[in-house]
Amino acid sequence: MKRAPIYLVILTVFVDLLGFGIVIPLLPFYAEHFGATPTVIGLLTSSYSFMQFLFVPLWGRISDRFGRRPIILMSVFGSFISYLIFGFAGSLAVLFISRMLAGLMGANISTAYAYIADTTSFDSRAKYMGLIGASFGVGFMLGPFVGGVMSKISYGAPGFLAAGLSLVNVVLAYFMLPESLRKKAPGKQKAEASRRRSILNIAAMREAFRKPGINNLVMVTFFYTFAFSTLYVAFPLFTGNAFGYGAEKNGYLFAYIGLIAIVIQGGAIGRLVKRFGERGLLLTGLILLLVGLTFVPSAHSLSFLLFLITLLAIGSALVTPPMTSLISKYAGESEHGTVLGVSQSFSSLARVLGPFWGGLILGVAGLAWPFYTGSFMLLIALYFGLKVPRKTPETAAAPSPAEVEMPTDIPERNE
Repeated sequence: MKRAPIYLVILTVFVDLLGFGIVIPLLPFYAEHFGATPTVIGLLTSSYSFMQFLFVPLWGRISDRFGRRPIILMSVFGSFISYLIFGFAGSLAVLFISRMLAGLMGANISTAYAYIADTTSFDSRAKYMGLIGASFGVGFMLGPFVGGVMSKISYGAPGFLAAGLSLVNVVLAYFMLPESLRKKAPGKQKAEASRRRSILNIAAMREAFRKPGINNLVMVTFFYTFAFSTLYVAFPLFTGNAFGYGAEKNGYLFAYIGLIAIVIQGGAIGRLVKRFGERGLLLTGLILLLVGLTFVPSAHSLSFLLFLITLLAIGSALVTPPMTSLISKYAGESEHGTVLGVSQSFSSLARVLGPFWGGLILGVAGLAWPFYTGSFMLLIALYFGLKVPRKTPETAAAPSPAEVEMPTDIPERNE
């Protein structure tokens, strides 16, 4: 398998996350501009993930049946439309519509993970999952920075830039991205298609939980994501109250988090996995996150805040790639999209509940409580992480890149 398509998928994720990162630091302030309370801001942030929770498992199963390429194309075009609506938003209701549409079409992340799982060897998979994580980091470094700077023009201006980036993403993927899914024998393909048609979301989740190792990893995904996603609402409002920071300076802080993710996931993750193992990195990351999140409300100086943000950034960078790689290894070859879609579904559910809870508890109990309750969720994630088996399935269970048949020509048309 040529590596160019893999790097194109990583580039596609980067462009999409760049657009997503542009929105993050200004969304609470954009909503406040229309008179939103902290609870409503939490609902707005959650609306994106609520739609992902409903639809990402479906996109995963469709990608297992029809291929990764059409799903990636559909999702990036949907992002283009959603960011246009975001830029033109003249009311809180329109802002909700833009975020819900973005969530509905936000299938490309889990499908990109499935693409990597299709086209990499068992041993090298964590490395390429780490590169996707690094693209997250670059997106979250440049996106919030650009969004914060452009927010000085207007809160809608960053949305237009994100729409333009997404349109570039569509063009690149349409002309340069081949399909990764192997063609199966007609009998096997028919049987799998019939089985997938009978799977509802709940049944797909039940099936994934029967697979050894996946149940605990999905629980880690849920509680870790719940804890971290409270920051999307609570962190900008906390820094606004404690330090007087607006969208621009919050953008700089999120950019700092992204820079750390680039360093770790873009260069060091492969060597760290070889030395400490995926499970070891997962547990270390959760512990760092727990410490950082617990003490954020105690930060009364910029230097201490930056120290805690550093712990949060390192912890998050260490958790995501090994967690996703382990899930893909426990999944069957023909179900990478389905199982990763289920994992993404639980992650999306956590991103529904986390921001909503963060906004609600902030409004009711005060600025510190989103961080304290997030720390409790990380304790639960650590408990399930300790239950993850130390040994993964044999490498023979996964296909090597040489076994994955790919078209030699780039498709000219999306069928």
